[in-house]
Amino acid sequence: MSSGALAATAFLGCRSAEVSRAPAIASIAQRRVVQSLPGVASDDGAGVHLTRVIGQTALRNLDPFLLLDRIHSDDPAAYVRGFPDHPHRGFETVTVMLEGAMRHRDSRGNHGLITGGGAQWMTAGRGIVHSEMPEQAHGMLHGFQLWVNLPARTRARVISGRMNGLVGPVRERPTAPTLLTLSLADDAPFELEVADDHTVFAFVYGGSVLVGPDEAVARATRIGEGTLAVLGPGNRVRLRAPEEASGVLLAAARPLREPIAQRGPFVMNTEAEIERAFADYRAGALDAS
Repeated sequence: MSSGALAATAFLGCRSAEVSRAPAIASIAQRRVVQSLPGVASDDGAGVHLTRVIGQTALRNLDPFLLLDRIHSDDPAAYVRGFPDHPHRGFETVTVMLEGAMRHRDSRGNHGLITGGGAQWMTAGRGIVHSEMPEQAHGMLHGFQLWVNLPARTRARVISGRMNGLVGPVRERPTAPTLLTLSLADDAPFELEVADDHTVFAFVYGGSVLVGPDEAVARATRIGEGTLAVLGPGNRVRLRAPEEASGVLLAAARPLREPIAQRGPFVMNTEAEIERAFADYRAGALDAS
């Protein structure tokens, strides 16, 4: 793996930290863009203005990724009301902050401040109630929330991976995810090896990047700010920013290929399980059943 990134932060990666030996001859297949789409304006929480990237009408989910929201505003009215107490069950939430600060609290007594450059991974397999509230009255708030599905067998109580020497802090997860924020510049390529069977996307949150191989028969695809690129099959991702300094959220994970029943804050395999989650929440037994 090579990197032309000014900064590359391995917030969350969950592949084994052990180094495996590559075969003497390895076939390299560069991933190409198979779909690109912009995010759409949306509101969530207590009236927070955000951009919904995954979870919109044009892309309901991207197995195992269920939702990707971006908050990016320096107007306090757009974010100050935050996300008061709300339930989750059946998936994991990943909060990544680039600028600003968010305070997390949950029904199990956990709490913490997520600041610029920080991230938090929360597993809500069996169920949890939590809040995420901006801890600032003014200034830029810029970050992401990503929902990652859990296999049915892990829906019970319950950013490690490697990138060029950087190791994410999260222990092994069922979908073996890797999540990186990249700062690219000077047209130097960034390359990352990924598993052939993993779902991979790149969201450009600043500038523009070229995604894919630079070959005469298949040129790289330019992806501009605010656009999601879904990548096709292959075992290597190649990005570069020839025009300006650019920021990218890059994610890869193993698809679960299980039925998805999703309604509001709950993600299960069947509608009956969704109804049970709502009933448990109303009864105050969300994480006790």
